[in-house]
Amino acid sequence: MATRLRLQRHGAKGAPFYKIVAADSRAKRDGKYIEQIGTYNPTSVPATIILDVDKAVKWLQNGAEPTSTVKAILSYKGAMYKKHLLRGVALGVVKAEDVETKFNEWATHKEGKVLDHKTNAEAKKKEKHASIVNAPAKAKPVAEVAQEEATTEETTETTEASTETNEAAE
Repeated sequence: MATRLRLQRHGAKGAPFYKIVAADSRAKRDGKYIEQIGTYNPTSVPATIILDVDKAVKWLQNGAEPTSTVKAILSYKGAMYKKHLLRGVALGVVKAEDVETKFNEWATHKEGKVLDHKTNAEAKKKEKHASIVNAPAKAKPVAEVAQEEATTEETTETTEASTETNEAAE
C-alpha cells in the first residue's frame, strides 16, 4: 500500500482550510485517511500551520511520499530537517543526543525569523494606513481653480446685469 502525505480540503467556497493527512494513494482527495498529522489555513496572514512534527517524521521514515505542497510545509516546519538528522544517526554521522538540540536550535532561529516577518508586515500595514489617513485631499490644479473662479465671476455679472434690466423695465 503506497502512502502519501497530502492535503484534504475543508472549508467554504473561497475560504479553504486543509487537514494534512497520511492516506492511501488510491483514496479520494477528501476521502478516507489513515492519520491526521496537522492543519493548514492559507487564508490567514501569515498562513497558520499546526503540525505534529514527530508524526510527520515517523511517516516519512516509513516511506510516505509527500505532495509538493505538503513537502514545502514540512520543510517550513522542520520535519524534513529532523528526518535528515535522524538519517544521520542511522548512518553514524550524528549522535542521537545531538538531534534534539540541533533541531531545537533550528526551530528557535526559524521562530525568530517568522516573528520578525510578522512585526515588519504589521508595521508596514500601520504605516500604509497612517499615510492614507494623514494624506491631504487631492488639490485641483491651479488652471482649473482659475477657470472656476472666472466662470463664477461671469455668472455673477450676468445675474447682476439681468437684475438691473428687470428693474429698469419695471
